[in-house]
Amino acid sequence: MNIESITLVRHGMTEWADRGKHTSVTEVALTAEGRADAQALWKSFVEQGHFDGIYSSPMLRAHHTAILAGFSDPELHRGLCEWRYGRYEGMTTAEIRQEDPEWSVFRCGGPGGESPEAVSGRCDKLLKEWDAKGHRHVLCFAHGHILRALATRWLGLDLRFGDHLHLDPGSISCLGWEHEVPALRLWNYCPQRPVVGPRAG
Repeated sequence: MNIESITLVRHGMTEWADRGKHTSVTEVALTAEGRADAQALWKSFVEQGHFDGIYSSPMLRAHHTAILAGFSDPELHRGLCEWRYGRYEGMTTAEIRQEDPEWSVFRCGGPGGESPEAVSGRCDKLLKEWDAKGHRHVLCFAHGHILRALATRWLGLDLRFGDHLHLDPGSISCLGWEHEVPALRLWNYCPQRPVVGPRAG
């Protein structure tokens, strides 16, 4: 594989993320805190290495984060859109579990949205595409669940492993290698604030 590293950035805080509401196709703007999240990312990239592929989800919250972090013209890629929750769009985990007490998006998906198998395939396709383009160092701005899914597939694991990866808004993570084995090099680094409790969306 050509890829040496993939830097993952979750978009800054939104009102729905702050309230724990699952957000995929709904356009929700960054809050003031979210804009501060994004601007704080810039310092982490001032002395960055060279990225030969810079991508963003086309959703405004991710694209706006990329711009505020200093990347004004990322390639917008629908493969980085958030996991489609279907009927669970806008609901919190607590609300969903009133209907299905054992629910996890990584095990169950969303009714009328995407299944774990579909998202796993989407991530695999994305990794193959970047590798085929000859990218060595990729930077992408996207969403909590799709980035956790992408990291899981980079590691070659079943998507259920995503349940074990917490990811905060405005965080930076990096995928790479431990010798010849795919590895997590950095996970959930929040340059603007201490790590906080779990949030959805």
